[in-house]
Amino acid sequence: MQHECKITVLETKCFEDYQERYLADPKSGPCPFFKAGDEFVLIRTPERDDFYHLMDGKFCGEAWDAISRYVYAALQGGAIMKSWTNDDRMMIACCNDGTRPVIFKIERIDIPQSAEEEEWLAKQDFRNSSDDAYTG
Repeated sequence: MQHECKITVLETKCFEDYQERYLADPKSGPCPFFKAGDEFVLIRTPERDDFYHLMDGKFCGEAWDAISRYVYAALQGGAIMKSWTNDDRMMIACCNDGTRPVIFKIERIDIPQSAEEEEWLAKQDFRNSSDDAYTG
């Protein structure tokens, strides 16, 4: 089975009070790189490797550093964050900029390569409930 990964920007935040208090440029404002609704689909094949090449500059390096382990898990077909989210194929994460964080939804996309894989995938239940949740 092949796997891709879709990253969606859910929201951007800006904490102006923290920027005023702590940043060299107290008027930095919200993240200039992303906006809500932005989508990125990553492919990892011998011909194209978006993960290794950090999407060829199409993604903020700091944000990439914060979420890349979830992206890698998705591209390898793994459970991104087993029993944490309501679907093992998805994770909500954010970049590590404390004054203007960006919230991402990271999804594993499963692409069956045969009828057997398609049949197996149709039988899977990736959902989690509060009874399954790992709460640390």
